[in-house]
Amino acid sequence: MSTAAEDRRPIVLLDLDNTILDFNRAEHRALRRALTVQGLPFDDEIAALYHRINMRHWEMLEDGLLTRAEVLVRRYEALFRELGVRADAERTQGLYESYLAEGHWFMPGAEEMLRSLSGSCRLFICSNGVQRVQDGRIGSAGIAGYFEKIFISEHMGANKPERRFFELCFREIPGFDRSRAIILGDSLTSDIRGGINAGILTCWYNPKGKENEGPIKADYVIRDLGEFEGLLRRIFG
Repeated sequence: MSTAAEDRRPIVLLDLDNTILDFNRAEHRALRRALTVQGLPFDDEIAALYHRINMRHWEMLEDGLLTRAEVLVRRYEALFRELGVRADAERTQGLYESYLAEGHWFMPGAEEMLRSLSGSCRLFICSNGVQRVQDGRIGSAGIAGYFEKIFISEHMGANKPERRFFELCFREIPGFDRSRAIILGDSLTSDIRGGINAGILTCWYNPKGKENEGPIKADYVIRDLGEFEGLLRRIFG
C-alpha cells in the first residue's frame, strides 16, 4: 500500500456553500423561521435584502475589515435598520444558526460528483462557515465520509481567501503537493482569490454563466458539476 507521500491522486479542495450544498435555499428557510418566531416581518423582498447585506458583510470579512463575530451580529443590525424595526440581533443570530444547521439541500449534481470522485481523488472541504452550522449541515447530508479532512475557518483561526488559511490546511494534509492541488468553488472573492493566494489551481463553479469582468480570474470555469471529473482527468491525467 502506498504512503500518503506517494499518493499521486489529485488533491481537491471543495467549497461547501453553493458548491456542494445549496446555501441560498437553506438561508431563506432559516431566516424565515428566525424572524417569524419573533413576530418580525418576512417576505421574498426581505430575504433578498438580507442576502445582499449578508454577502456584503462576508466580503468585508474576506477583506479583513470585520471579524467573524462582528459579521454574525452586524448583518442583523443592518437588516433591522433597513426595515425600521427594533429587535435583538444577537438572539436572531442564535435562532438563525440553529435553524440553518438542521437541514441541507444539494446543489445539482453534487452527490453524483462526490461519488464519482471518491477513491480517484483526495477530497477536502474548505469552508468559511460557522463550525457548528457546517457540522450540522454536513452531518445531515451524510457526506463526511467522502472527505479526508474538513477545514472550517472558525476552527482554523483564519478565513478564505487568506493565504494563512490555506497554509494551515496544507499542513494537515499528509504528503501535500501544491502541483497536484486544485480548489473548486462558486466565489471569486473567497475560493478563487484564495486559491490564487495559495498558489494552487482554481476552478470557478459558475452555474448561471455570470460574466466575470473583474480582476480575479480562475484557471478553469465550469457551469455543471458533472464537468469537473473530466476536467481533472485532463489536468492531472
